[in-house]
Amino acid sequence: MIRIRSLLPRTLLVRTFLLISLLIFISVASWLTLFGLAEREPRARQLGQLAVSVVNLTTAALVAADPVKRLALLRDLAEREGVHVYPAEPGDVVKELPDSYFFRIVDDTTRAQLGPDTRLAGSVNGQEGIWVSFTVGDTEDDDYWLMLPGEHAESDFPWHWLGWGGLSLALALFVAWLIVSRVTLPLRALAAAAREVGQGGHPDAIAEHGAIELRQLAVAFNRMSKNLKRIDAERAEILAGISHDLRTPLSRLRLEAEMSIEDAATRAAVVDDIEQMDAIIAQFLAYARGESAEPTEFADVNTVVSHASALHARATNTPHLILGELPATRIHPQALARALANLVDNARKYGGDQITVETRAENRSIVIDVLDRGPGIPEGEIERLKRPFTRLENARTDANSTGLGLAIVERIARLHDGSFELLPRDGGGLIARLRLPVRD
Repeated sequence: MIRIRSLLPRTLLVRTFLLISLLIFISVASWLTLFGLAEREPRARQLGQLAVSVVNLTTAALVAADPVKRLALLRDLAEREGVHVYPAEPGDVVKELPDSYFFRIVDDTTRAQLGPDTRLAGSVNGQEGIWVSFTVGDTEDDDYWLMLPGEHAESDFPWHWLGWGGLSLALALFVAWLIVSRVTLPLRALAAAAREVGQGGHPDAIAEHGAIELRQLAVAFNRMSKNLKRIDAERAEILAGISHDLRTPLSRLRLEAEMSIEDAATRAAVVDDIEQMDAIIAQFLAYARGESAEPTEFADVNTVVSHASALHARATNTPHLILGELPATRIHPQALARALANLVDNARKYGGDQITVETRAENRSIVIDVLDRGPGIPEGEIERLKRPFTRLENARTDANSTGLGLAIVERIARLHDGSFELLPRDGGGLIARLRLPVRD
């Protein structure tokens, strides 16, 4: 069942078109069947009437003709009209007509006019045809068989009608495709816009035309997208204002600390606290600003990984790079670099000196692994840590952290239509995995 379901078309356009096409084919097949049934009975009655007419004419001709000239008359009927008349013999081998609806009507029509004693046969003495018995006189010697060619029971295949029917069917399928495509086109535009909203972007308003239901859907989506854009703008403006208001007194505090605190250790501690507060404010701004405004570029992911790792070249625990051969793809370079920086910082804080960044290609996707040998993360806490402002209360806790680092990575992964996973590492530690699809 699962295999059959996997073979079914997945798009609404193809599914609807196939259903409409199936309906058209069923309608055409039903029409052809009804046409055949409606045409069969009149043709059968016409054949029966033809047999009756030929028998009556032949009987009249034989009765009126001189017995000496009957043989010549019968020969003339055979040559000119294709009607063969043979004397009936007691030893004739008679084969009945096929037991079908068509020949039952022929039989009933013929017997109704020639009498119930009339016999019909499909062959006599091995000769195929439509055989009808009749009597000229009152003796057995006056019994005859009249044979009509079997072609009278056949009907020519209406090739010209088939051509016109095929043309009409093709035109109906073309019109069905146009109708279905016009219905699904707004839905495809809506799906693309919804995907962009899901990645944190703000798509242009989609066209509000078409059927009433589609217009209502487009209006509702455009209103929702506009409200989300307004909310994001207000959030960024509020955070930017708060950050600006906080950074001014922080700058004064740092200046006063460096000028008024004589003890070097105390002064360094105060300055360090101020720098941590400034870094927290910077994280708030980075999260509020988002990444969707950056255009995509056709770039090499290994180059971005190398540049992001080079920013930590002065650190004592710089990451070890294992770069595989990757296809070029469309990415947001600055956003991806920010995600890698967050993962490397997270690994440096909690993973010790053994940090490795590895890249490879897998099934039309690019995998970036940041590996460390820290205490790891319990499986039940993984999804919670991807949400904003959440921290783990154990050995991987940083009291000075805002809990936004992994949330930013998760959002950047969604921006690339990818995924972000936190996995346990063999031998202890954590694997932070970014999986990005290859986009040509």
